[in-house]
Amino acid sequence: MAAFGVGIVVGLTGMGGGALMTPALVLIFGVPPLAAVSSDLVASAIMKPVGSLVHLRRKTVNLDLVKWLAVGSVPAAFCGVLILKWMGPGQAVQAGVQIALGAALLLSAFLLTVRSYIRLLQRVNERTAPGSPAAESEVLRPRPIPTILLGVVGGVIVGMTSVGSGSIIIIGLMVLYPHMKTNQLVGTDLLQAVPLVAAAALGHTFFGDLDLGLTIPLLIGSVPGVFLGAQLSSRLNGGFIRRALAFVLLASGLKMLGVSNQATGLILAVALVVAPLIWMALRHRHGLPALVATENHQRRQMAASAGGSTGTGSTGYHDN
Repeated sequence: MAAFGVGIVVGLTGMGGGALMTPALVLIFGVPPLAAVSSDLVASAIMKPVGSLVHLRRKTVNLDLVKWLAVGSVPAAFCGVLILKWMGPGQAVQAGVQIALGAALLLSAFLLTVRSYIRLLQRVNERTAPGSPAAESEVLRPRPIPTILLGVVGGVIVGMTSVGSGSIIIIGLMVLYPHMKTNQLVGTDLLQAVPLVAAAALGHTFFGDLDLGLTIPLLIGSVPGVFLGAQLSSRLNGGFIRRALAFVLLASGLKMLGVSNQATGLILAVALVVAPLIWMALRHRHGLPALVATENHQRRQMAASAGGSTGTGSTGYHDN
């Protein structure tokens, strides 16, 4: 059931597989961190190709970027597993994995916020300079060295923690290639994650960390969950899901790092109050209404006055 719920989130947003399932296994079910990472990687290696094939058929994948990312990420994923083995046997490895996982979760929560801000800036730029010719050419000119380095960083983190193939990599792609369309970002990120996660899963399997008794239930729950989430993705507010995901990642990361319940509760309470106020201030600073609902209402009024008819699902901005 937990894997089914996580699968729905992955289908809705393309993110949250390792970032949700691995800490759930550790914190809720008491699974040792290394076994949780290994089992989640194998489950992800089977789930990822499903979404990738859909994007390949829709031609929303930049194969050049996938190639350069894989050059860095595949060997780096093996290196991530080797780093775990280098840390020593038994409890030393488990403690190291838990610390690395906590840090990766906090980084993912931060990068989700960065992703939303980058998309906000892109929308502002589209308003001021629509149809820029540079937007299309940027996608066609890969930057091999930075892209390989991004793959290396993502590969090491995924190999050690199972977190990052759908969050860290996609944020890096947004920074390196700011003019890529959203569907191209998601499609490219999904396809590059296939060899990355497969390499990390193979490394863990080779070293005997895999627990099939744990992996099989993950697959039974997550595969139909991903399918359902993908069907719902065009109907539900993905932006709200991503904000909730960032909140859960923050809580999970703090607990993985051993922060007390009182301190964790205080940090989360502050985040709930302060984060929306900061976000509204940022929107206002860039010339947008403080509330997304206000912006959507204005767009519907403009569409109605122009003689068109449209609904919230096609014109509303859910991501921000």
